[in-house]
Order: sequence, then structure tokens, then C-alpha cells
Amino acid sequence: MTVAEILANEELRAHEFPVVREKIFLAHAAVCPLPRRVAEAVAGYARVAATGDQERSVLPRVLAEGRELGARLLGAQPDEVSFVGPTSLALSLVAGGMRCRRHDNILVYHDDYPSNVYPWMALADKGVQVRLLNVRELGGIRNIDVLGQVDEQTRLVALASCHFVSGARLDHATIGKNLRTRGILFCLDGIQTLGAFPTEVGGAVDFLAADAHKWLLGPCAAGLLYVRQAVQERLHPAIYGWHNVRCPNFVTQDQIELRTGAARFEAGSHNLLGLVGLHAAMELLLEVGVEAIAAELLRKRAWLIPALQAKGYTVMGAHHGPAQAGGIISCRHPAMDLPALHARLDAAGVVTSLRQDRAGNHYLRLSPHFYNTDAELHRVLELL
Repeated sequence: MTVAEILANEELRAHEFPVVREKIFLAHAAVCPLPRRVAEAVAGYARVAATGDQERSVLPRVLAEGRELGARLLGAQPDEVSFVGPTSLALSLVAGGMRCRRHDNILVYHDDYPSNVYPWMALADKGVQVRLLNVRELGGIRNIDVLGQVDEQTRLVALASCHFVSGARLDHATIGKNLRTRGILFCLDGIQTLGAFPTEVGGAVDFLAADAHKWLLGPCAAGLLYVRQAVQERLHPAIYGWHNVRCPNFVTQDQIELRTGAARFEAGSHNLLGLVGLHAAMELLLEVGVEAIAAELLRKRAWLIPALQAKGYTVMGAHHGPAQAGGIISCRHPAMDLPALHARLDAAGVVTSLRQDRAGNHYLRLSPHFYNTDAELHRVLELL
């Protein structure tokens, strides 16, 4: 199945993405609807699980195959992919497992999504200096902004692959490679690009977290945690359990001996319902092709932004070129009550997001995926 086939065949589109029968869904940067095959995979597993042991029907296959699929999306090795659930938990595990010294500093962006700020702010209690990145515009992080604000005491830089309001994508590959030459670790919140744009980690990223419920088109709390093999021993697990500590025959040993590889960060039983859905979602995205998805999102963006501007809307990051532009389009209008507009769109069956900046300004956020048609977007423009 290809992007072109989905967009040209309404019967196929509605079959694969049932949400389109009732709604125009443009909020994939928030919480996505499940594709048919993902929902069916979860429902099918639940039916089987009702007849016996929940684990026996899927383990260890779903973990092994899931790591393989996640590795393909990330350009990583399967043993570098862990399943720990929400992005917030994964990032907190990284922050909590860091062996930081007093007077080390960590660089973060204060206006990133809170999940990628609070875990690092909490390290201040350990004497770590938390530095806040200075930028010229909301979410527009340039390479020079990052590399110019680190020093010999910087232990780690934690940023998002795409800003959740501005839609600006980070040049994480260039930034990460430069940080690595200086011995600085790089942690990426990849939730706003993984599944929508190539988000490869090779040679640049040490840690990456991304839940499945946005562009990955998977269930909530079924996310990925990538930990580069070379730094796995340096990241101390913040939680312990029967799964990540060796306990042959479930007998507690005299010494704590952690499992090797990705499993060392998975302390207990897995969210198998979620992982079965994530497995189906990753198969779908790899079948369609992430490069093709990215090209389609940029094509939509290229004509949608001028159309919004023609209606008097100011579009955040409208000047971003293809290398920086993401799948998020946030806009404002001087004569519009955006919360009221957002509610009216919802009542009309158009699902968007409402976000605001630190100054309290509201933005209507549109985040279509590859299966949204131009006809749907033209209908939204009429309503606007």
C-alpha cells in the first residue's frame, strides 16, 4: 500500500482509516485515532488473551519483532530498542539514570513540551546546573544556538526533534554529531517526528524516546526508548524488577545483576496490548514508507500555508524550508476568537488542537497525516 493508492481510493482509505468516515482528523500531533489494522490487532490479541495466559500467545515474538521494527524506523540495532511506555517515563528514566556530578550542566529548551523539561529540571536537586537554551523564535532552534551554549562542563543536551507548537524540526543529526565530538550526550524527544519524518539516530543520538499515540499511529503508552549500545552501561536503571535483573526461575539472587541490552531498562511486565498495537502500526508505516510520508506532509504544507495566509492567518514558521518544516501548522488570526473557532470546528467534525505560548497567545494547530486528502483540507479552509 502506498500514499498514492490511499489518496486515490476512498474505499481503501476508509477501510484502513475508519476515522475518515465521520471526521476530518487533523490532530496527529496530539492523540491519533487508530488505523483499522492496529485496532484489529489489539482486539484480536484481547480475544486470545481471554482464553488463557496473556503472555504465552505473543511472547517472545512481539518483543523480538517489535525491536526489529523499531530499529528499522530509527536506523538502530534491535538490542538498542526498549519498551518502557510513555515518553515522560522514558525521558525520566534517562534523567534518573544519569551519573551526574555537582557542577555538571545540562542544556534544555524551556519552551519544549513539559515531558522533556521537568525530568531535567529535577536534576537541580542533585547539584546539576540546568541551563535554558536561548533562541530567537519559539521552537526555532538553530545549530549555532545549541553549540554556542555548551561548554566543557556540559554533560547532556536534551531537545525535541520537532517543536510541538511551531512545527520546526531540529537538525538533530548535525547537532548530535558535533556534540559527540565534544563528549556531550544527546537525548532526543522524537515523538513529533517518528512515523512522519526520517528520525535516524546513527552517529548522532545517544537516547531517544517516543510514545506511539501521535505520528506512529499506535496506542497510548506503547512507546520506544532507544539507548545507544555504547552508553547502555553508563545509564543506571532507575527502577528494578524481575525482568531487568537476573532471577533464574524467579528466585531472588544475592547480588543485583542486570540483564544486558535493551532489556536492562524494562523492569517488569510489558504493556502487551499496547505493544501488539505498536507492532501493527510500525508495520503499516514501514509498508507505506516514512520517506514517502514525509514528502506528502511537506506537499500538503506547501499549499496549505499560503491558503491560510490568504485568509488573513499568520502561520508560525511559514518561512521554514523543507529541511526544517514539520507536519505541524500552527496559525493565528487577529480577528478570531481561536478557542471559540476550535470548538466550532470540533462541532463540525473537524478535529484540530488548540495550543498557547508562554505569553498566553492561542494557536490553532493543524497536524494532518499522509492519509488526509486535499479535499478534506479544502473543506477546513472553507470553514475557517
